[in-house]
Amino acid sequence: MSTLPRRTDVVVIGGGVIGTSIACQLAESGVETVLLERGELGSGSSGSTAGVVRSYFPGSPLTSSLAVRSTEAYHAFAERTGTDLGLERVGFLELFTDEQQVETFLGERADQHAAGVAVELVTAAQAGRFNRLLDERTIVAAAWSPEAYACDPAAIVHGYATAAEQAGALVRTHTPVTGIDPDGQVHTPAGTIRAATVVCAAGPWADTVAGLAGVRLPVSSYPIELLLTDAPPRHAAHAAALPMTLHPSSLRIRTWGDRVLVGMGRPGPDESREAWLDRVSRQLGATYPALAGRQLEHALSGDLDASPDGTAFIGRDPALPFVYAAGFSGQGLCQAPAAGEIVRDLLLGKQPWTDAAALTTERKPS
Repeated sequence: MSTLPRRTDVVVIGGGVIGTSIACQLAESGVETVLLERGELGSGSSGSTAGVVRSYFPGSPLTSSLAVRSTEAYHAFAERTGTDLGLERVGFLELFTDEQQVETFLGERADQHAAGVAVELVTAAQAGRFNRLLDERTIVAAAWSPEAYACDPAAIVHGYATAAEQAGALVRTHTPVTGIDPDGQVHTPAGTIRAATVVCAAGPWADTVAGLAGVRLPVSSYPIELLLTDAPPRHAAHAAALPMTLHPSSLRIRTWGDRVLVGMGRPGPDESREAWLDRVSRQLGATYPALAGRQLEHALSGDLDASPDGTAFIGRDPALPFVYAAGFSGQGLCQAPAAGEIVRDLLLGKQPWTDAAALTTERKPS
């Protein structure tokens, strides 16, 4: 016997931060909504992030605009619902190791400001005061954005899911989607449900889910691993948390309790994990001497969904009752509330707050 209703206005596929945000905003707008998650809520890419929401995205004022709106929405959601999202301001520091990087930043600074981002150029010495572990001699300057917050991704996912249920949405975990018919009929082991619209927010499985509906969604998935160092030495300790800090090598660090969380891409096509770890360790020690030679341990791993240009896909298929929100390239946590708003407005026939055409799969390459 089916545990699903026969019909609903919308089926949202994916119970991560994007899917739960969409379900919450649809349900609170009076849209009959069912969310289906193949595993546990937040068990996909939402569970393998560095746990920071930030508003500044170098090179992408469009993504920054979604992130600015989302940061504001998280604060409003926490205040409105009383949900503790673990928000703690830490700031975001982008390091520059040559003058060309500085010029690139200055060239787009006005667009970032127009997107609502608070970000400014700071000297190497100022950067060293923001991140006390940094060897100032290794950089020429940095960009500083104070609007970045450590957070609890699980609390965000469950907070949105709870709010969605309180607004009338049905949330079903351990319910994988096995088929999607052109008329919006969604098949699962728990039964079949017909939706006026299907929303794909399936993260690393988005292209597979879209394929079930006969939709091509150019999203790929790739593995990521985050590492932990042991605690910095006592002489480097300080009451303030380290900001999320990004180096041009893609090395990024932030405080994680009394340790340091480290990420730097993933092994290359012909690179072993051991060789990658050695490369990470050398870059870490060169940029942050207090962390030189420190043991790197596995912290988190998972798969992320990525678009070819790093900007998310949010839009509606022109021929089928199918809407997508995927390809967030590991930054869905920073964009989920704004993405949920856009999907909600598309389904309600309202004009979204931003140029949604710039987010569709039909957009021109940047």
